[in-house]
Amino acid sequence: MSARPVLSAEQVTSSKISPGQIKAELQAFLAPDRILIRPIDRIAFASDASLYRLIPRAVVQPINTEEVRQLFRYSNRSRIPLTFRSGGTSLCGQAITDGILVDVGRYLRGAKVEDQGRKIRVQPGIIGQKANQMLQLYARKIGPDPASIAAARLGGILSNNASGMCCGVTQNAYHTLHSMTFLLSSGTEINTAVPDANELFRQQEPELAAGLLELKHQLESNAELAARIRSKYRMKNTTGYSLNAFLDYETPVEIFSHLLIGAEGTLAFIAEAVLDTVPDLPVKYTGLLLFPDLYAACAAIEPLRNAGAAALELIDRAALRSVEDKPGIPPEFKQLPESAAALLVEFQSANANAVKENAARAEAAVVGLNLLQAAQFTDDPIKQQHLWHIRKGLFPSVGAVRASGTTVIIEDVVFPVHNLADAAVDLTRLFLKHDYPNAILFGHAKDGNLHFVITQGFNTERETTQYRDFIQDVVDLVVHKYDGALKAEHGTGRNMAPFVETEWGADGYAVMQRLKTLADPENLLNPGVILNPDPEAHLANLKRMPVVESEVDKCIECGYCEPKCPSRDLTLTPRQRIVVRRELERLKDSRADKEIYDALNKDFPYMALDTCAVDGLCATDCPVGIDTGTLTKRFRQLRHTAIANNIAVLIAKNMKLTEFGARLALGMGHLAQRVFGLWFMKGVTGLLDKLTRVIMDEPFWKWSAEMPRPRKGALPVRPGLYAEAVYFPACISRIMGALPGEPEETSVMQALLNIADRSGVVLSIPAEVKGNCCGVPFSSKGFGAAHDLTVNHTIENLFRWSQGGRLPIVVDTSPCTYGFKTARPHLTAENQVKFDQLTIFDSVEFAHDVLLQRLQIHRKVHSVALHPVCSAVKMAITHKLVQIATSCSENVLVPQEAGCCAFAGDRGFLFPELTASATNPEAVEVSASDQQGYYSSSRTCEIGMTRATGKVYRSYLHLLDYVSRP
Repeated sequence: MSARPVLSAEQVTSSKISPGQIKAELQAFLAPDRILIRPIDRIAFASDASLYRLIPRAVVQPINTEEVRQLFRYSNRSRIPLTFRSGGTSLCGQAITDGILVDVGRYLRGAKVEDQGRKIRVQPGIIGQKANQMLQLYARKIGPDPASIAAARLGGILSNNASGMCCGVTQNAYHTLHSMTFLLSSGTEINTAVPDANELFRQQEPELAAGLLELKHQLESNAELAARIRSKYRMKNTTGYSLNAFLDYETPVEIFSHLLIGAEGTLAFIAEAVLDTVPDLPVKYTGLLLFPDLYAACAAIEPLRNAGAAALELIDRAALRSVEDKPGIPPEFKQLPESAAALLVEFQSANANAVKENAARAEAAVVGLNLLQAAQFTDDPIKQQHLWHIRKGLFPSVGAVRASGTTVIIEDVVFPVHNLADAAVDLTRLFLKHDYPNAILFGHAKDGNLHFVITQGFNTERETTQYRDFIQDVVDLVVHKYDGALKAEHGTGRNMAPFVETEWGADGYAVMQRLKTLADPENLLNPGVILNPDPEAHLANLKRMPVVESEVDKCIECGYCEPKCPSRDLTLTPRQRIVVRRELERLKDSRADKEIYDALNKDFPYMALDTCAVDGLCATDCPVGIDTGTLTKRFRQLRHTAIANNIAVLIAKNMKLTEFGARLALGMGHLAQRVFGLWFMKGVTGLLDKLTRVIMDEPFWKWSAEMPRPRKGALPVRPGLYAEAVYFPACISRIMGALPGEPEETSVMQALLNIADRSGVVLSIPAEVKGNCCGVPFSSKGFGAAHDLTVNHTIENLFRWSQGGRLPIVVDTSPCTYGFKTARPHLTAENQVKFDQLTIFDSVEFAHDVLLQRLQIHRKVHSVALHPVCSAVKMAITHKLVQIATSCSENVLVPQEAGCCAFAGDRGFLFPELTASATNPEAVEVSASDQQGYYSSSRTCEIGMTRATGKVYRSYLHLLDYVSRP
């Protein structure tokens, strides 16, 4: 049997059809807004989490399988390859292309729990963690548990045969696949769950079906190769195609569906999959064991595994060093010897009473181990989460210490467990041999799976040669010395494609070539990935990382931030903002690419700056803590005109007048709306928008039906005599009153005062509070001078009102609280001293910690929905808001899709499309239920959620006020 040679990507991508022509032709079956060809769109998708970079000629976003079928027809006709991308967290270049990139993560996000949680039906775009959240009710989860599960989507998890920390080789994507719907490039669609699926497959794809059986027979007849396949798949192995499918299954349809697991989109499109779920064992006992060296750590694996440990994560000294400065890391980590290593060990059980049993197993297993200090385990979920956060962040944490201009590279290899200690030491010797002093080593020791991370520049020939020689030595070590696997769970990708034959031999490689030819005869599906005849393909299209602003330069483009980004479905994600910024830096001195540079510069302001919510949520999931909003603020500041900055400072100096003017404007606006209609006010603010753009180069608020009324009545000033705390009503609480449709009987300020009075807590509101502001409205817009002026003025007053810091300060709006708590770098030296003496509470903290325990609840409402605002998330007080609501209501809904309302100060008034996009998933979830009330802790966020859901959101203080009324 002869196999057609598999062409390289460069040989396939010979078509010269331009992006514009591609869009014109694709519009026959795709909506124009889902065909992205602008330079900024194509460059935003040019990178995944790997060391490679390719700019697609078009990015398309299908909404159903029929559109994918049409894309296959177009690809076959035009000879332009297709690459499917779901989350873009791929570590080996599987999710990039210079052909057409098919973004299935944008729309194909469906999922449905079936069979009482024993199965889950998923589309390729749903995030793994979202699937697990849907299964929580049933105490189940999907089998694969990769470290990137909060960002990785099921399309990638399946296509890479992902595994992870605990799932081993028995609960990975291959072994938990129940059924699948796949689509071949010929247009044939097969659902393997239907009774006659195999017969349909034979009828519609006779050559493929017959070829699969022929390959099965060939493997079964080759006793040596069959035995090798059996042996290699007892370990983790994703090198090449899943040859074990030929031995594990009998029918062509079952063989092929399991070959698609780990095929990285090179054989067909996985349209839908049904996965068997596994128990989510709730009782966990976790510890980080410290050893004098790698040998001692590896020697502990067998006794711990025999004791029933579900997870055994090896961490070398360099890896520990990469996280030793993170919050919560024991200070003694810095004093560990250079040879030290650690094992993160976890025992799991379904029995809620098994804590003692887990403890006994752990204590028995550690007896006799060569430890640097006594083993310490915990069953505290928060401490356990912290330990796992350290482990999951090891790969990206290297980005925090890498040299500017270098790329972070991760590879995962497998050794027989009995050789693990020797192999680990040999790997560390290669780091020294090839001059990678910052390399780290960690991995799933229970399975013999090691990950190593290096930082590498590709700006010179010497650097590329250094990397080539290192990888060749790694291949020799893994394959020839230890007969391990070059890839364990990250997929083959571009980095190991040239070495698949080295690992599998000529016979195994020939089977893979024949398989590729049968399923994709024109080699148009992700060419160059998995199989590549170019021996140096892993050195092509390397990602070069120009140095950019310090706020984001440490980004390694892992994509962990993307699910949290409010603009992810509208413009760009944080990763994409940084990718585009780096491209601007690459091209700034290039005359040849001036047209592309100018196009990027033209689109960058709206795509990257105007529609960035600067909410900082991206930093909460970024392992190196990058807040892309800080870069956005810098660029906003740079583009402000001198006139705009001067006006901002003038406003800051006259905040009392500004506050009065804002209330007056809201009142006049609502009066005009009543007289002339909503359309009139939208027209007026539209004209003002055009005017301010000319004068200040700044947009103006757009009027909407949800615009709040001005606050009614006088400010409820209270003297400070006998006060237990100072209440600082945020300026937004002093300006804005009820939303349309909201009762106006009580302001937010009065609600908090009522609650405090019933609790017997005396609060004071200073008479001079008008005109004081946290400065956040200026900061978010990039008016640095105005922000600093405002916050310094207010901190001085807070110090005085609090009697030199003796009294705590309570702020009723969470974004303003966060603004104060993070203001120190913007204060004068004198005010920093004052700031350090202040105790500032968000009202959520104060209500939970102080008022609630003294408050009598007279009634409970049936059900409420909460929107935890991003500042509350960053301050880690969301659980306190939930507990307050639980004391007030029988049922509390915190939507799984809860995220940023995208108001970001006033962005929702300036760019309402941002709010609409950001809130859509949460709004869909909220609208599917009927609650008695809807609550949050920020007025603008309440406006955003009211606009999105049609339900009136109010401050949670109104709820607490209502249930505590006698």
